[in-house]
Amino acid sequence: MATSPKKPKPARAKPVAKPVVKPVAKKKEIRPVTLGDWLKHAMARYKKTGVALGQVATNAHDEALYLLLRTLALPLDSDPSVLKRKLTAAEIMAVENMLQRRLDKRIPAAYLTREAFLGEYRFYVDERVIIPRSYFLEIIPQQLDAWLPAPAKVKHVVDVCTGSGCLAILLAHHFPKAKVDAVDLSPDAIDVARINIKNHKLTRRVKLHESDVFDAVPKVKYDVILSNPPYEPSAHCDKLPAEFHNEPRMALDGGKDGLDIIRKLLRQARDRLQPHGVLLIEVGGLQRAMDKEFAALDLYWMHTADGSNCVCLIQAGRLRAWKG
Repeated sequence: MATSPKKPKPARAKPVAKPVVKPVAKKKEIRPVTLGDWLKHAMARYKKTGVALGQVATNAHDEALYLLLRTLALPLDSDPSVLKRKLTAAEIMAVENMLQRRLDKRIPAAYLTREAFLGEYRFYVDERVIIPRSYFLEIIPQQLDAWLPAPAKVKHVVDVCTGSGCLAILLAHHFPKAKVDAVDLSPDAIDVARINIKNHKLTRRVKLHESDVFDAVPKVKYDVILSNPPYEPSAHCDKLPAEFHNEPRMALDGGKDGLDIIRKLLRQARDRLQPHGVLLIEVGGLQRAMDKEFAALDLYWMHTADGSNCVCLIQAGRLRAWKG
């Protein structure tokens, strides 16, 4: 009897060897070593976080270098060779803490170091005052005297909305024989201004007044009235970067159109100027609005190096004749 052929056993598939997946080696992070390395590292983090500038420096390199030097207690005029200096473990911790506060928490550089500069002059600052920055730094020494009949004989000047007292102090240095009044509504600002006036050894010549413009200031006739008042429109203040929200709102907010304090200053300044006196106001981006509302004053816009030309000058005679 014929037997049926046996079914062939199915061939067993040979096991396929699994490919060996080698882990991709992570690039070893190169930790900054020298001050120059940390400067590059800081600049990269500035770019990544997109922090706002302009309160201390206009570019990341200058602000980062300033903060690094201050954190390490190194002179700001250090030789470039300082960039080759290696940081200790303790210094690295201090630098990391500083960068975290500046870049992650958005604390302005000047509030970290408790100082700000206008030209050669150093001022103490903290969160109670706006960080000093003003075109009067160039206007006072370069252009102001030309509008006065006898600059050397100037007797009395005033800085309205003085904040940290920085502009009152600049006026005192420029007019060494003059009495200077410094006016601000904020008691906190008055306290900070008092520190700076003492530091500059000007307590005998600079007098502080807590006042809303001239409301509480004794009747005095001035040779020069100067002001860098709050002039930002309120809606613009709302949209400012986080760094600027760390500054006192009342030092920035000029009301709905930015002109609230300026209107009051112009009205009150009429009776506060000597016949030869001048009023100067820094107004940011409000030139067009100023020219429109105060056309009768024929505002003269002072030239600034960057072309912003945002400081106007009004002579006493024109201000007294104004019907506003």
